[in-house]
Amino acid sequence: MTQQGVRWTADQVLALAPDAASRKAGSKLGAAGPWSEAGSSDEGTVWGLCKGSGSKPYQTVVDIADAAGPAYKCSCPSRKFPCKHALGLLLLWAADDAAVPPGQAPQWAAQWAAGRRERAEGKKTGAGSGAPSGSADPEAARRRAERRAERVSAGAVELEQRLVDLLRGGLATAEQSGYGLWEETAARMVDAQAQGLAGRVRELGAIPSTGPGWPVRLLEECALLHLLGRGWQRRDRLPAGLAATVRSRIGLPASAEGPPLRDRWLVLAQYDTTDPRLTTRRIWLHGAASHRTVLLLSYGAAGRAPELALPVGLSLEAEVSAYPGAGQPRVALGEQFTAPAPAATRPPGTTTARAAARYGDALREDPWLESVPVTLDRVVPTPDGESWQLADADGDTALPLTPAARSRPGLWRLVALSGGAPVRVFGECGHQGFTPLTAWPDGPGDAVALC
Repeated sequence: MTQQGVRWTADQVLALAPDAASRKAGSKLGAAGPWSEAGSSDEGTVWGLCKGSGSKPYQTVVDIADAAGPAYKCSCPSRKFPCKHALGLLLLWAADDAAVPPGQAPQWAAQWAAGRRERAEGKKTGAGSGAPSGSADPEAARRRAERRAERVSAGAVELEQRLVDLLRGGLATAEQSGYGLWEETAARMVDAQAQGLAGRVRELGAIPSTGPGWPVRLLEECALLHLLGRGWQRRDRLPAGLAATVRSRIGLPASAEGPPLRDRWLVLAQYDTTDPRLTTRRIWLHGAASHRTVLLLSYGAAGRAPELALPVGLSLEAEVSAYPGAGQPRVALGEQFTAPAPAATRPPGTTTARAAARYGDALREDPWLESVPVTLDRVVPTPDGESWQLADADGDTALPLTPAARSRPGLWRLVALSGGAPVRVFGECGHQGFTPLTAWPDGPGDAVALC
C-alpha cells in the first residue's frame, strides 16, 4: 500500500527510463496537456489516457505499489519498458496533485492491477507450499557438475599455456598479434563453460595500444588470470569462502544460500551496463539496522531493460539472502513487506583514506575485486590538472575519479550540487579510483543520481 500524497521526485521517475531517448520523450509528456482522465488510487495504481497520433488515446497504467519496483502497461506499440507514456504519467503524478487526483480506477486499469496482484499472491502461496520443485535427479546433477568442472579445468590449463607463450615471446607480441587471437582464446573459454575466464580474457585482449603504461596493465591482468586459474586448479585446498569466490569468478552458477536478512533497505544507486547480448542492472542497497551495503543484479535480453527497478532515494522493508563467496556483497531479493517509498535517510559516510583502506582489506578475500561500495562524507569535487578528485573537506587526502566517471555528465551534476561546499557521495572505490553514483548536499536535500 503506497502512502497517498508522498510523491516521487522527477529524478526518481527518470531513473526508470531504459535509455536517454526515452527520458527525453517522457519528459515532454510530463505535463497535463496530452493527458485526460488521469487519477491515482490508495492501492498505488496511477492511470491516464494520453493523446497520440491516432484517433484513440493510449491507455496507460502504472502500479507503483509493486514491491519489486513499478510495473507498467500501455496500449501503445512501443517495445521499450517503460514506454515514454508511462514515464510521462509518472512525471505528471510526481509534480502535480491536481492533474492526477485520487479516485476510483476505470475498469481497464483496475482489471490489470487486480490481475497482477492475484498472480503475485499465487506465486507467494506456491513458494510457501513446500511442493516439490520437479523431478530433479541429484545424481544426474552431480554428474553434470563433474563434467563441467572437467571442462573448466581443461580450459584453465589451456589458458595457462597461452599466458606462458605470451610472456615467453614478450608483451610486445600482444600488440602485434591483435585482438583476434584473444577473442579466439575467449571463445575457447566459453566452450569450456568458464564464462568468467572468457570475460577477463576479452578485457585483457583490449589492453594493448591503449596509451602509456599499457604493458604494465597487461602484465597485471595476466597475473590475475594466472592466479584465478591456479585458484581453480587448487580449489579443494582453499578456505571455503575463497573457494566459493573462485567458483564465482570462473563463472559457475550459484544460488543465494545465506540466511534471510530482514531490514529497511535504502536504494543507494541503480545503473545499467550493456553488451550485444545482455543488459545488466546493478542496484546498491543499504540496510538501516544491519548497516550492510548489498548488491542486487538483474538482467534483460539485449535491447530490453531488466524488470527490477528501484530508483534512488526509495526504501523498502524486505529480506535478502547472500550469495556464497568471501566478502561478496551480492544478494537475492526475497520477500518484500512494503512497497518502495521515498525516504529521507542517508547512509553513514567515511573519509577517503578509510575508503582506500577498505578496498585494500577486501582484496585479501577477493584478489579479483574491481571495487567496493563506499559512502564518502564531507568531500569536495576538485580539479586535479586534467582530472578530478574528491578531497576531504576536513583533511589533506583525496581519491581520484576513475576515467569512466570523468567522462559522464554526472560529474557536472556533482560539481553543481557541491558548488565548492562539502557533499556526501556514494560510489564504488577501486584500483582505478572512485566512481560517484549518488550524492547528497551537506544540508537538507534529496539524493541526486549521478549515473
